[in-house]
Amino acid sequence: MVGDSALGEIVVDGEGMTVYMFDNDTQGSGSSSCEGQCAVNWPAVTTDAGAPEVEGVTGEVGTITGVDGATQVTLNGWPLYYYIDDAAPGDVAGQGVNEVWWVLSPEGERMAE
Repeated sequence: MVGDSALGEIVVDGEGMTVYMFDNDTQGSGSSSCEGQCAVNWPAVTTDAGAPEVEGVTGEVGTITGVDGATQVTLNGWPLYYYIDDAAPGDVAGQGVNEVWWVLSPEGERMAE
């Protein structure tokens, strides 16, 4: 769904937690490049069923098989992740980390600083 943050309207999960995309992934490749310690710090956004229902998000929501075999949610072909240091809904501590992690607009576009 869409949530308000210090960065404006961004894509969040059903609990209001911010989701991110990773520049090192290849858009539309159907795979995630975030493995090992990366996957510990940036856990995949997963779903138990097919593509989740979304509110206010106009980008294309889909799924891939994530690095751990779980069904990872994608937006406009970008695998989605959480950031381990985001503690509460609306936190955006992961924005711009190492200049490769970004929040997404409701249209599914990367919101670089």
